[in-house]
Amino acid sequence: MTSKEFSRRETLTVGASTVLGSLFDQTLPAQEQRRATRLVAKAKSVVLIYLQGGPPTQDMFDLKPDAPAGIRSEFKPIASSAAGISVCEHLPRLSRWMHKTAIVRSVYHNGGCHKNIPMYSGYDANLADEEFRETDPPSMGSVCAYLEDKPTRLPPYVYLPCSLGWGEGRKKGGPHGGLLGRRYDPFCTECIASVDKPPDEIWSPQVVRGEPRLGDAELQPDLTLDRVLDRHRLLEQFEDRIRSAETVRASTEYNRGQKLAFDMLTSQAIRTVFDLRKEPDRVRDQYGRTLFGSSTLLARRLVEAGVRFVNVSWDNFSRRFQVSQAAWDTHERNFPMLRETLLPGLDHTYSTFLADLDQRGLLDQTLVVMMGEMGRTPKVNAKGGRDHWTFCYSVVLAGAGIRGGSVYGSSDRQAAYIKDKPVHIRDIVATIYHCLGVDPTMTIKDQQGRPIPIAHGGAPIAEILV
Repeated sequence: MTSKEFSRRETLTVGASTVLGSLFDQTLPAQEQRRATRLVAKAKSVVLIYLQGGPPTQDMFDLKPDAPAGIRSEFKPIASSAAGISVCEHLPRLSRWMHKTAIVRSVYHNGGCHKNIPMYSGYDANLADEEFRETDPPSMGSVCAYLEDKPTRLPPYVYLPCSLGWGEGRKKGGPHGGLLGRRYDPFCTECIASVDKPPDEIWSPQVVRGEPRLGDAELQPDLTLDRVLDRHRLLEQFEDRIRSAETVRASTEYNRGQKLAFDMLTSQAIRTVFDLRKEPDRVRDQYGRTLFGSSTLLARRLVEAGVRFVNVSWDNFSRRFQVSQAAWDTHERNFPMLRETLLPGLDHTYSTFLADLDQRGLLDQTLVVMMGEMGRTPKVNAKGGRDHWTFCYSVVLAGAGIRGGSVYGSSDRQAAYIKDKPVHIRDIVATIYHCLGVDPTMTIKDQQGRPIPIAHGGAPIAEILV
């Protein structure tokens, strides 16, 4: 089966569940569970830049030029726009935004390698695998969707350019509604990923082209608007029977999800937000004609339209399209991969994104978080790569609510272990909630009715907040 056939066949299944699945999900949590103490929100929206695979942050934001050979980075640190803060020489454009940025250099978790649940929820347990389970703790974006107390024109939580793990032909745990139910999963776009000169070598990756698209949310050629409206009326009759068996409040929530999915199919205004063709060529070129660049540009459009939580993932498409097979998982040729492809692409798009937000007056109301699911080993292996490491790495935050030009925590001389001010990943999650004006100590109930704090005991990092 070709990758195109594989993509289309599974997309029909995934699309039905992610785009329209909320029409049929009757697992509605009791609304009385919600106890959200509203704080003063610095951020109206969050954009999470997720570098799948585990970026080597000691080669990016925590260089150790005095470390021994075989440990220190091949790259040199350069000064930034924030006094006393240096970054990698291959991030020159990003360095100009450090006065708006905080680096947390002492992050850790115990959730195991390539496990995404700790990053998205703060829940820290080394599960058996990376797969999704209905009992997973809900992600930050899903909690934001759960707390949405009014009808929304657009999904409150959007994941770009595709669901996590889709490129590998599976559904990974982390960015989902989990025990809250499927109706709080992110709205996921689809994509086709390609390179200019196939095949793409895993340790010599090329720039990945493509852009996110609505895919199966789009009307198919044989599905006219009249047919959609007919189906809508039939569904309304079906729901009349459902409503008789539900509480009024649950029925209202059910209809809200149904209306959102229907509007995604029929509203030209909503579809326009997702249409990158509405952007000038000049802007698209500034972001980069890449999958990551186009996804980040769409994130700006969504934030501008009022979407609460947007995820942009630099992902792995090893099975569907045989490209970006390692993403940021640099087990071999760590330095050439970073120098030739990963860092230039990140530097170009990320700095453009911050500049665009700033010029539009959106940076002061948008929290931008950049992280992966772990760090990488201090020691360079025999193949010139860095392996998995969860004991100490960096997370970068910028924009709304963040004290720019700040550094919190430090690693030791080899960027191996935490030297000062340890930060568990749940503290990063709590910091994000705090910026959004959501009390990280608020609880939801699991299937047994036990209260669970949404940040799993994490506390905001006061020193990097304004």
